[in-house]
Amino acid sequence: MKTRFQIECSRDPWRKVLKTLGFSWKKARKLLNKANPQQRAGFLKVSFYGLYLYDLAQVRIWPYEAGNQDNTVEVLERLRAEFPDLPIKLVWDGAPYHRAKRVSASAHDLNIGLVPLPAYSPDFMPVEHLGHWLREEITYHTCYEREADLIAQVERFQFRLNDDPLALSQRLWVSTQLDPEVEKLRVST
Repeated sequence: MKTRFQIECSRDPWRKVLKTLGFSWKKARKLLNKANPQQRAGFLKVSFYGLYLYDLAQVRIWPYEAGNQDNTVEVLERLRAEFPDLPIKLVWDGAPYHRAKRVSASAHDLNIGLVPLPAYSPDFMPVEHLGHWLREEITYHTCYEREADLIAQVERFQFRLNDDPLALSQRLWVSTQLDPEVEKLRVST
């Protein structure tokens, strides 16, 4: 109120003004983050597991219903099935389902080395950049009527990226040092 109307006052006068206008000022009783399962059922949701195969300059983007332990174990199995003889080291963040004992045991059984990133370090994870890239090109400003349409678009995106390994590598390059000029742009004044 002070910046808009140059009026400085406590909230009590506003309650009276709102009441005379037929409105009320009440404390919120319902949390906005509590989703109604019946209402949410009408919205489509697809989760994607993204993998950046650094040495091959390729990506894999696999659709699942959710990110959880079961699906993470299946992703590890798919990865090992695709590359049965290659040594695999998987660098990933601290998502709860990544830290699950069942997932760690499965990775051990499949001879997949897990390398956890430090907390709050998404810039060191190329898959984060892949996710941003995917959203920029596939889901920003676009609503898909069917899950299959979204999945098909993501598959085309994956094939296009894998056809241009140089562009893929340049876009997913991980910086290990801060660029002062870039950091200046990130800081708001």
